[in-house]
Amino acid sequence: MGEKRYFQLLVRMPLLISLAACAGVFIGAKMFGNQSGKLAGDVSTNAIKLREILSHINKYYVDSANIEELTDHAIKHMLEHLDPHTTYISAKDMKVIGHQLKSHFEGIGVQFVILRDTLQVEFPIAGGPAEAVGIRAGDKIVCVNGKCIAGIGLTNRMIYEKLLGKKGTKVHLTVVRKGVKDTLSFVVVRDKIPQYSLETAYMIDDKTGYMRLTRFGETAYEEVKQALEKFTAQGMEQLIFDLRGNTGGYMDRAVKIADEFISGDKLLVYTKGRNSLHNEKFYSIHPGLFEKGSLIVLVNEESASASEIVAGALQDNDRALIVGRRTFGKGLVQRPIPLADGSELRLTISRYYTPSGRCIQKPYQEGKPDKYAQDYAQRLAHGDLFVADSNQFDETLKYKTLRGRIVYGGGGIMPDVFVPVDTSYQSPYLNSILNSNLHRELVSEFVASHQAEWKKKSLFTFLEQFQVSDKMLQSLIRAAEKEKIKFDAQQWQKSKGYLTTLLKAMIARGFYGEEGFYRVMNQQDKMLQKALSLFEMAQKIEKGEISMTR
Repeated sequence: MGEKRYFQLLVRMPLLISLAACAGVFIGAKMFGNQSGKLAGDVSTNAIKLREILSHINKYYVDSANIEELTDHAIKHMLEHLDPHTTYISAKDMKVIGHQLKSHFEGIGVQFVILRDTLQVEFPIAGGPAEAVGIRAGDKIVCVNGKCIAGIGLTNRMIYEKLLGKKGTKVHLTVVRKGVKDTLSFVVVRDKIPQYSLETAYMIDDKTGYMRLTRFGETAYEEVKQALEKFTAQGMEQLIFDLRGNTGGYMDRAVKIADEFISGDKLLVYTKGRNSLHNEKFYSIHPGLFEKGSLIVLVNEESASASEIVAGALQDNDRALIVGRRTFGKGLVQRPIPLADGSELRLTISRYYTPSGRCIQKPYQEGKPDKYAQDYAQRLAHGDLFVADSNQFDETLKYKTLRGRIVYGGGGIMPDVFVPVDTSYQSPYLNSILNSNLHRELVSEFVASHQAEWKKKSLFTFLEQFQVSDKMLQSLIRAAEKEKIKFDAQQWQKSKGYLTTLLKAMIARGFYGEEGFYRVMNQQDKMLQKALSLFEMAQKIEKGEISMTR
């Protein structure tokens, strides 16, 4: 078969604005031809009505009115009566989130956290402009270009607006550093900061690879391919592909990544829309780097959209064992449509289906986005995250994989092996500490003061030798008490082990990057540890030697 044309679709679960999350779908412009006839007339008539109303408000309303805000409000309210994933993003918001699936953004290059209404640097990005001028982990940025940003109700949006900017532009920072009496001044020249989709990839042992993909961004396919090439050269025989928490991204990257695991000319995903131009089928077309060998995919309730495309393709083609919990259930595809003022409409134009014919989209009622947003709470209350049998499926939506295993449509990908949420360490006391970000402050200060000591040593030396001391834990307890978080001995004993592991992992990240963090955390990760015992089952599924039904 000749090479299949890939539209630049992006399928992603909309999220609140954050440093590493974005929403939308890109699709070829030819899919939207001009419409004519009654529909065009209706649109024209109603557009005139809206323009007339805004014009009258602008001219005659008794008080001053912000026409731009009114327009944005009207658009958002109108879209609430469609599906839950058709969204409008204002020009102001686009400036913040427009870069978030790109291969890079332009800024100063720091990982930060807001602590007590102050921007604190967790660590400068290696090789970035902030690191180059001497900004360190633990530094508090209190002024930007002479204007104070501490103690003013600081938000992530405010930080992005002040620190992001075009490459080559300068920003003046005033910094408070622990142990230094006076403030420090830095002039940072903004530059391109690389932004990766593959958070980490390393060999767990001589034959087992591990990859964690957090989004299907611009360079996701190239990053996964490079990791597979490296793993293959190291003799990898089996792989854990971690898609937990991955809310989606570009559809063509998802298709290409799935193609690396599936041999032959097999269907991977297809889309259907009201307009036949949106009906597309995507197949495996290239020889992949890991078409043979045991493959396990980890998913959870936050794995959505493009993640579900990959998991569905691998499950329906009996190529991988899916382990974890039922995925989010987003099977709607959006097309971002840039508007003249820099804002963007992300319009749902089709649904996607797995090779067996499953529509992954969970049920929703048009015009009731709030009810749709409560799905996680409903799953939690119903026990879906704790007991496999609590996940109920419609028997009329039964489908079969390539080798005849039973799978279900109607909302998300149900894993082959269910692993419940681990609540063994959770407590209100732990949640209070994590919500206060006090643990981040402790880590930042430790990394800043021990860089010289640990940078000389390898990650493996750190893993073997470093221990979170009782002194560090006691200092965290005291810091919590200052924030009026009352110590609870029973809850502390329940959560101490997890918190100790988390602190070590975050310190490892400060010294050695994401691989350091996940090598520590994965040792205590019950889903990953369960997966390591399931490769024989994964191999049997691939060979058609096992029939799993629900």
